[in-house]
Amino acid sequence: MPEGHSVHRIARQFDANFVGRRAAVSSPQGRFEVGAAELDGREMTSSQAIGKHLLLGFDGPTLHVHLGIYGAWDFAGAITVDPTILASQAAVGTARMGQTGMRGAGTDGENEESIASIGAPRLARLRAGERESLGEPVVFPPDPVGQVRVRILTDSAVADLRGPTVCEVLEPAQVRALAQRLGPDPEAPTESRAKAEARFVARASRSNQPIGQLLMDQGVVAGIGNVYRAELLFRARIDPHRPGSQLTTDELRGLWRDWVKLLRIGVETGQMLTIDGLRGARRAAALANRADRHWVYKREGLPCRRCGTAIALDTMQGRKLYWCPGCQL
Repeated sequence: MPEGHSVHRIARQFDANFVGRRAAVSSPQGRFEVGAAELDGREMTSSQAIGKHLLLGFDGPTLHVHLGIYGAWDFAGAITVDPTILASQAAVGTARMGQTGMRGAGTDGENEESIASIGAPRLARLRAGERESLGEPVVFPPDPVGQVRVRILTDSAVADLRGPTVCEVLEPAQVRALAQRLGPDPEAPTESRAKAEARFVARASRSNQPIGQLLMDQGVVAGIGNVYRAELLFRARIDPHRPGSQLTTDELRGLWRDWVKLLRIGVETGQMLTIDGLRGARRAAALANRADRHWVYKREGLPCRRCGTAIALDTMQGRKLYWCPGCQL
């Protein structure tokens, strides 16, 4: 499923193209008619992400979306790329964001181009697996394609949601409760970086569960998935099986600060780039191919890029865990 950087990019796209505009909200599929009716005709007032959770404020109520494994957003219309997203990715990708098996953001480390192919500003009319054709006539708004749970339509842009794990309308008190339940997210505006770091250290240090498990616990830290979990622990040379309570405060702070760094890179580039210092041809290769951008993720059996030991593949709580027995013991 999409990791935290992808959801922050989605939130930025809503902020750039929908916030401040009155929206027609509908449920073409019919499974969200009651919630859509509650939001329909309201102005979108905010867009933010906390970990893997997207929160779209509508002048009172909030649309809460968790994409899960199969969820995706499609955008069409006059879409402006958020200026904080690096233009270096503008030559690749599609307007589809999220769905496993599609060319979108966050699909377990693959096809992370996200929405980078949407220029600023331009018209986009893209669907799953399609490439942009300049000769194709553009009709706005396009007809819904497939099982669209929610359609958000303004006078110039449209966003279609398919296949989310969670899609619900929350009142302000429920939004606050969700934020309190989730672990800290360094990109979320809910608290200062210092407070977020302290909250992560406190939650992780109190647990006897393996740190590899804790980093995937969204109540400990929000936004980390399988790719970032493996890469963060390798970069820190920490055995993923060590209990959180046995890590020093400095080790936990180091993990958090590296997460701040990698998340920022992910938000800006749309890629989970976890090898530092890539330049020129090596950086281009990493942007084009996941195999060139990670230390251990999906490299089981291959020699460690640092020590030459074969990368190990374990299972932790039903998820694949990649690590180096040479560097991380």
